[in-house]
This record gives sequence, C-alpha cells and structure tokens, in this order.
Amino acid sequence: MKLKPLLGVVIAALSLSACASVTRGTTEAFVIETDPPGAQAELSNGRHCTTPCTLTLPRRSNFTVTLTKDGYEDINANVTNTTSGAGAAGMAGNVLIGGLIGVAVDATTGATQDLTPNPLSVRMVPLNEPTMAMDPIEDEPEETPINITENAEDTGV
Repeated sequence: MKLKPLLGVVIAALSLSACASVTRGTTEAFVIETDPPGAQAELSNGRHCTTPCTLTLPRRSNFTVTLTKDGYEDINANVTNTTSGAGAAGMAGNVLIGGLIGVAVDATTGATQDLTPNPLSVRMVPLNEPTMAMDPIEDEPEETPINITENAEDTGV
C-alpha cells in the first residue's frame, strides 16, 4: 500500500514534464505582412499564402520566405528559431519538476523556440521607384606645386 502515494507522485511528475510543450505547444502562428498587401508569399517549406496572412508552423523551423507582387521587386527573407524567454522558463520548470523526460521532450519538439522575425513585416519596393543616385564625386583641381627654390629667390632668402 505504500506504492500508491509513490505512484501518485510519479504520475504528477510525468504529467508536469515537458512544461514548454504543455504551456506553449510545438507550433506557432507566423504572421506575414506587406505594404502594400496582396503579395504572394512562398515559403521554402512548401507553404504559401497571400499577405497579410498567418500560418501555423513548427516552432523549430528554419525557412526562407519569397515575396512577389506584380510591379514590385521580389524580396527574400530568412526566418530562424531562437530560444524564447517563455521557452526557457518552461525548460526551467522541467529541471525543477519534470526531470530529464521533460527536458528531452521540449528539446526535441522545439517547444522552447520562437520563430524570428515574427511578424515578418516588409515594405515592397516598386520596380519604377527611382533609386537614390549619388552625385559623382568631382575631382578636386590639382594644386600647382610650389617650387621652394623660386620662392626663396623672390624673397631674397
């Protein structure tokens, strides 16, 4: 009968393991915004949408977003994942309560990660927008070298 309390503690510990997986989940809402809206967003993982849009993606993702719109330059943006403050807190909960099982689950699922940047906000550049041309640098007029010997004779030195 002494096993029932111990079994209850084990079940409670296992249910609290993987704190970040439980509290944050393994996916994240990834938002893409463009100015002007209506750009086609193609992700290197095969997903696509028309901006503004929100896609549910694994937190542990790394991908490239290609934005296209008629009359505008194509834009490529890299999205990575970084450990978030909330994810680190969930991992700390594992260390204190959940143990190694929770640490392993959170580490493999990416639950401690956040997609960066999120939201991805991009100003599209029109194809006909003039570029900021730099004025050519004009050569400075060459200075006439001073002949010290001539100057010395003129002054009587």
